[in-house]
Amino acid sequence: MKINGNEIRPGNVIEHQGGLWAAVKVNAVKPGKGPAYAQVELKNLENGSKLNERFRAAETVERVRLEQKDHTYLYAEGDMLVFMDTESYEQINIAKDLIGERVAFLQDGMNVVVESHEGRPIGVQLPEHVTLEVVETEPTVKGQTASSSYKPAIADNGLRIMIPPYMTTGEKIVVNTETMEYVKRAD
Repeated sequence: MKINGNEIRPGNVIEHQGGLWAAVKVNAVKPGKGPAYAQVELKNLENGSKLNERFRAAETVERVRLEQKDHTYLYAEGDMLVFMDTESYEQINIAKDLIGERVAFLQDGMNVVVESHEGRPIGVQLPEHVTLEVVETEPTVKGQTASSSYKPAIADNGLRIMIPPYMTTGEKIVVNTETMEYVKRAD
């Protein structure tokens, strides 16, 4: 599907320079002189390289439609992750580096969406929020709760997260998988 250069949005996958690229950031620029354009930060889905590109409104790019299927995360095997299709129960292996540092959020039995292009997996969408347990943090200092400063903590998956000063070890917290930041205390 062809779209104009100014219609590219973050998360769109486009075909550019013979490869598949995901739009990470899009900034509409209207200079005082000359036509408006979209400054797009692209990430290559095959090798992870980044590219900054300008697309004018008159240019057209090929937007790629990805197949999205529900999968369940089973386990890690070396540098590969094993997922199972929830409909056909077929298992697929995906390299850890395709998910990057967000691999720490994967939990046994977690439902994810695997995106593929022409039968080849190119991305995994994790749930927006996951619940983790605080396993290590500094003790609460009395009277420190008035300030809005956060303190470092280590979650049960090994991730370092900044949490409110009143929280203690053993509490469950909700973390955003995109920003890797504390959201709220789990119920």
